[in-house]
This record gives sequence, C-alpha cells and structure tokens, in this order.
Amino acid sequence: MAGETALTTLLRSMSPHLNDGEYVFCTVPDNHIPAGCEVIGSFREQEGLTLIVERQQAERAGLAFDYVAAWITLNVHSALEAVGLTAAFASALGRAGISCNVIAGYYHDHLFVGCADAQRALQVLRKLAADAE
Repeated sequence: MAGETALTTLLRSMSPHLNDGEYVFCTVPDNHIPAGCEVIGSFREQEGLTLIVERQQAERAGLAFDYVAAWITLNVHSALEAVGLTAAFASALGRAGISCNVIAGYYHDHLFVGCADAQRALQVLRKLAADAE
C-alpha cells in the first residue's frame, strides 16, 4: 500500500497524536539490548546502537540518558519518498522554539519533543494542518 506524497494532503491529514509515556534515547554496544527493554526505535551508529525506550525501562536497566521526550505520531500514511513534510513541521516547530527528533517509519512519522513542549507542539502541528493550502 503506497503512502501519500502530496504535501498539502499530508499536512491537512497529519492528525498528530500524543502517545502516553516518557521516552529516552540511550546508547549500548551493538546488539547488547538489556533484558526487559522494549525498543521503540533504534539506529546503528559507529559509536554504538542508539535505542529509544520508555524512561522507566531505561532507568531499571541502568541506561544513561539526558533527554526526556514525549512521542507524537503523525497519523497520516506518508510515503517515504514524499517531499516537504519533514521540512514543514520541523520549520513550524523551530519557529516555536521546540526541538524535535524525527523517526520515519514505513507508515508514519514519529516526533520526539521535550516533555515540557508536548502540548505546545501539538498546538503548532494542529495549526499547521488547519492552515495547509
């Protein structure tokens, strides 16, 4: 099933959803995921394996972190080759002074913003969707 590529449709339909919980980015040596950690996302870098996990799981596993994030999912099936969606929401959040770490899944984009900025980020994203032409 192909995702949407038209930027206006993507923006109008993004329907941001705030997932429950607090999430952190941690790093571990390659393939050394601690028992009991349900990995939300990962990326292999030269320095090690970056994991995104729930904060409580990271704390129980003794994993170090320094950024606690809220997880917002854009509930539009965006095509991986779509042009402009990331730039549009990143620019809108940037103008509002909100840091954003983006993970593109097969179906949806997932935004990790500081917990204190979660509600404001939702407002910015909803306004961006409402103003899409």
